[in-house]
Amino acid sequence: MKQIDVLFVHPNGAKKIYQGLSKDHSAIEPPIWAAMLANHCRTRGFECRILDCEAERLSAHASSKIIKDYSARIICFVVYGQQPSASTQNMCGAVETAELLKLLDPNIKIVFVGAHVSALPEETLKESCVDMICQNEGVYTLSNLLRVQDYDDYNQLKKVRGLGYKDDSGTAILNTPEIIVPRSRMSEDLPGMAWDLLPDFSKYRTSGWHSWSNNTEISPFASLYTSLGCPYKCSFCMINIINRTKIGKDVSSADSNLFRYWNPEFIIKQFDYFAQNNVKNIKIADELFVLNPRHFIKICQLITERGYDFNIWAYSRIDTCKPQYLDILKKAGVNWLGLGIENPDAVLRREVHKDGFKEVKIYDIMNSMRSAGINIGANYIFGLPMDTLESINNTLNFALENLSEMTNMYCAMAYPGSPLHAQAKEKNIALPKKYEGYSQHSYETLNLSNDSLSAAEILKFRDYAWMKYHTNENYLSFLENKFGLRAKENVEKTTKIKLKRKLLGH
Repeated sequence: MKQIDVLFVHPNGAKKIYQGLSKDHSAIEPPIWAAMLANHCRTRGFECRILDCEAERLSAHASSKIIKDYSARIICFVVYGQQPSASTQNMCGAVETAELLKLLDPNIKIVFVGAHVSALPEETLKESCVDMICQNEGVYTLSNLLRVQDYDDYNQLKKVRGLGYKDDSGTAILNTPEIIVPRSRMSEDLPGMAWDLLPDFSKYRTSGWHSWSNNTEISPFASLYTSLGCPYKCSFCMINIINRTKIGKDVSSADSNLFRYWNPEFIIKQFDYFAQNNVKNIKIADELFVLNPRHFIKICQLITERGYDFNIWAYSRIDTCKPQYLDILKKAGVNWLGLGIENPDAVLRREVHKDGFKEVKIYDIMNSMRSAGINIGANYIFGLPMDTLESINNTLNFALENLSEMTNMYCAMAYPGSPLHAQAKEKNIALPKKYEGYSQHSYETLNLSNDSLSAAEILKFRDYAWMKYHTNENYLSFLENKFGLRAKENVEKTTKIKLKRKLLGH
């Protein structure tokens, strides 16, 4: 096979991350960042390919053999996931595959990029299979790295801003950070996704609940960003860590809270492409799509003008989801909005920097959404720093009394790059020893403890609460009446899959 400049690899760690849910119930999303980085490097004249190990259902062993045969100058593992906080858990599949690849060819050059890598660059370089890393989103770092003629020449490597690598002694060297793509250059330097390098849309599937508003058809499926980053500083979130432009162990996502977006006229071309390829299920993966009305309303208007019949899922905050926006969103096909309720208690919300909710009645917004025909994806967190047994019970009761079409229930997790991670290390709170321990659904899950509750108590309650909600007859009847019997059966199937928990001894 002719040598190419770079092979972008999206690793597969689904079995460790999702256990029994991985076979039929977890989503398989297009690797957005891998496809964007590939398209950027192509604009600089480099020959690129993408191997999506998850979409192709490839094991680490199979992946490593295929990767070696590409004979690429650089193998770039792009470590992101299905949600912003999923980068660390996906390191398990990336490292396993990279280790096997090094056994096949010790001289192959491997670079890692992703949110976990940005959060812990020096720690990532301690992995023997990792030769180089990018300190933030890696756009300019990667295309400049591809200009290097000899990857064993440190004099050349040290000139690549944003690069991290190891010297002969194994010591991590972090170059001066590179800038992130400025708002004014988004369409030029991040010109969409290289869809032609990815598997067919039919290889991807959306979450079961998202399909309920599309006759429970989970494929084909596409996802994209219309914006990057978030202006807020929630303590449990690490999404903004890829924006970091400073070196130092004390840098968290709260120090890098930037928001950038592509022009709506650029974004609509991607929706045109989806329509041409008969893709109806679409996830807008923005951390916060419903934020800037000049941005999201214009995109919605352009979609509506074209008469597309999409089934769109996007994210909002309670306090940005104004009633006057809902009809516009619905007309564009936004059938689902994910809401970060986290905790309905006003005091606890302020503790995680959700103070903007204080003048908003959550159930009023939920009712307005439902009146507009938009389904609610409610997200709750148990075990936040000030949570008690009483407060987490109150959160569960709120969820049961204010049913949403889909409900996620999480434990507070100290994701690397988040302020909670920095706080946990400062207080010597136990953190996961394995990458998959940061997955909410894995056997190795190790969530945060707090002053009132142990990690085991919180996890046990979370699993109890999730099961209580999803086996609740009121909820199941609500689903069947709204979406039909198949939606109800879909939920019932997930409740039959019992997650094993090391922390709970089973």
